[in-house]
Amino acid sequence: MEVESPFKEIIEEIQELGGDAVKYCYQCGKCDTVCPWNKVTDFSMRRVIREATFGLSEIELEDVWRCTTCGKCPQKCPRDVKQIDNVVALRRMATGYGVSNALLKPVRIASASLAADGNPLVVDREKRADWADGYNVKKFEEGMEILYFPGCYPSYDARLKKVAQATANILNKAGVEFGILGTEENCCGESIRKTGNEEVFKRLARDNIKTFIENGVKRILVSSPHCYHTFKNEYPEFMANFEIVHITEYLLELINEGRLKISKELAKKITYHDPCYLGRHNNIFDQPREVLNKIPGLELMEMEESREESLCCGMGGGRVWIDTKMEERFSNLRVEDAARLGAEILVTACPYCIIALEDSRLGLGYEETMEVKDITEVIQEVI
Repeated sequence: MEVESPFKEIIEEIQELGGDAVKYCYQCGKCDTVCPWNKVTDFSMRRVIREATFGLSEIELEDVWRCTTCGKCPQKCPRDVKQIDNVVALRRMATGYGVSNALLKPVRIASASLAADGNPLVVDREKRADWADGYNVKKFEEGMEILYFPGCYPSYDARLKKVAQATANILNKAGVEFGILGTEENCCGESIRKTGNEEVFKRLARDNIKTFIENGVKRILVSSPHCYHTFKNEYPEFMANFEIVHITEYLLELINEGRLKISKELAKKITYHDPCYLGRHNNIFDQPREVLNKIPGLELMEMEESREESLCCGMGGGRVWIDTKMEERFSNLRVEDAARLGAEILVTACPYCIIALEDSRLGLGYEETMEVKDITEVIQEVI
């Protein structure tokens, strides 16, 4: 009887931290059959949930930190177990207890950088708007059509700055009156929240909301599906509601309104990778395809796992900061999928996906035969 009390306390803590739905699991195992980890190694979400149900979770081990929050298992679960909420609850517990190991060192570094400079990349806040130099990008002022919020990686990462710059070129070409907030911006906080650090997430969210309100922001354009999801679905928890538009939606809007004209052909074989947080989490599947199909000469091909069944790139749930063994990267499988189709360009619409797919493209030796591009980089070439 001595062991029942601590176990009960752990179960209650998991439930209080957002993992109450573990109790609905009846161990059917459907989560394991769809989890992308089982394409590259042995991993059981079913076991993680079962251990949590009995208060036996080993929160310091990698299994609790593997979930990329891709959304495939909640999509298939017959009992609405809410696996993502449960995993995040376990991570909140780990954060609360100060669990520390080599695996989580980069998460701790990202967390400290977020608290100090509003980004996870250990870069000075003052450099956040440097990507915009020479691209006719103004400081946002109340009354402008839209605030462009590029996000952390397009603001700082050398490869992903090209995405922010392509977006600025497109907006200028379409005559959109837009601006950025530059050094006033903070990370949206999505990834650090998924690692269980609720305190840092709330600080970032409140600072951003305050900044948006003070600057009269009403409509926000984002490059990242992670920013989209957080601003649209999580910031309302703080009684803040802004109109959030992902770049794939806005491109289609601009084209349909006649403000953005496609004037060149692109005779390439292209396949489109659905980001988890754009597709499964927010049901944006058609808009990027409609945009690409408006380009003359382009042949758009579908990979076997696409739309609702799209294969995760592996970077969600805070895994963008955790090193994954080369042989265990889902993005390797995705690049191989594109190669089998004969795709010359693998297109996506998420900074995290670009990071993963670029690494795999180079690591697998496809640098001469395939490009990885954001949809804005493709559109920039044909307007």
